[in-house]
Amino acid sequence: MFVEPGTPHHKSHFHAYYQDDVAIYSIEPLELIAGHLPRRQQRFVEAWAELHQYELMENWERLQQGELPIKIEPLK
Repeated sequence: MFVEPGTPHHKSHFHAYYQDDVAIYSIEPLELIAGHLPRRQQRFVEAWAELHQYELMENWERLQQGELPIKIEPLK
């Protein structure tokens, strides 16, 4: 997740990177909104995001308030 001071985002989202590929996912609802990942990595990101959707929303809200996000456990 990124924050741009003074620039509110209207849709909660996060960026996922794999090698040269980038995908952007909305958090609520959880869906791919831009970009592309290889199919296998896309499934991993979606599974991880589903497990951590609440934490992603909390971090989104923290960033919008100018606070740092809390680290989220990676998919194992």
